[in-house]
Amino acid sequence: MPIKLENVSFAYKSADGSDIQALRDVCIRIDDGEFVGIMGHTGCGKTTLIQLMAGLLTPVSGTILFDGLDINKRDYDRAKLREDVSLVFQFPEYQLFESSVERDVAFGLKYSRLSRDERNERVKWALETMGFDFDLIRKKSPLSISGGEKRRVAIAGALVTKPRFLVFDEPIAGLDPMSRNAFLEIITKMNRDGTAIVMISHNADAISEYCKRVVIMSNGELVIDGSARDVFSDITRLEELHLSAGIPRTIGHMLSEKGMEIPDTVTSYDELFFAIKSKVRTV
Repeated sequence: MPIKLENVSFAYKSADGSDIQALRDVCIRIDDGEFVGIMGHTGCGKTTLIQLMAGLLTPVSGTILFDGLDINKRDYDRAKLREDVSLVFQFPEYQLFESSVERDVAFGLKYSRLSRDERNERVKWALETMGFDFDLIRKKSPLSISGGEKRRVAIAGALVTKPRFLVFDEPIAGLDPMSRNAFLEIITKMNRDGTAIVMISHNADAISEYCKRVVIMSNGELVIDGSARDVFSDITRLEELHLSAGIPRTIGHMLSEKGMEIPDTVTSYDELFFAIKSKVRTV
C-alpha cells in the first residue's frame, strides 16, 4: 500500500507571525518498491515534503494516507508508521551518540517487541547490509570511524526496523566519489530486495542513473513527475527550471547539436560511452 498525499499544504511561521508557504496543494503517491528521486532548488519544499510523509510535520490542509489510513488522525498508531517509514536526515552521522556502533544501531529497536536475540540478529543484519564486517565494527566507538563509515552506521540505524519505505535527505552530500557510488549501489540492492527508496539530491547524475522515477519541485509545488528517462530527456524544461540534466545528458545534447545524434534517452555515463562508440564505428 502507498504513501499518498492529497492536496497537502504547509506553512511555517515567520518571526513576525506571518505565514511562509512551504507547500501548496501537493498531490503525490509513492508505492511499495519504488525508487523515487526528488530534485529542486534549496527552499522549494523538498525536505518539508518528506518530513510530512514521515509524520514529523502536520499539514495545514490536505490529507496524508499510509496504507489507506490518515496518519494525522488522533487514533492513528504512529509506532507502526515509524516502523514502516524511516527518515534519514542530511549528515545523519552527526546524530550518532552511543558508546559503540552496535548500541547505536540497536537504539532504533528500543521499543520493539523483539526478543534480545532477535534484536541482536537484526543489528547484525543491518550492519552487514551496509557493507560492514559485524565482528570488526560492533564494539568500535561511532566517533572513531571515518566519515563515510559514520554515515553507513547511521543508515543502518534507520534500516534496523526493516522499514518498507526508506527516505533520505541529501544522503550523498559530502561523500567522495568512491563512497558515493558504494552507497548508491547498496540502496539500489535494497530497492531490488523490496524496500521503497525516496531520495532528495542535488546530484542530477546520481538521480538520473539510479532512480526509476523523478519528482521535481519548485516554489512549494510539484511541477514534474515522471520516469527518469522522460524527465531527463526534456533538457529544455530542466533548463527553464534552472536545473541540471546531469553531465552525460548535457554532453549528449551538446554532441547532438554538433551533428553527432545522441538519443535523448542517454542519461548515464555507460549509455553515453556506448552511444558515442556506436557513432564512431560508423564513421
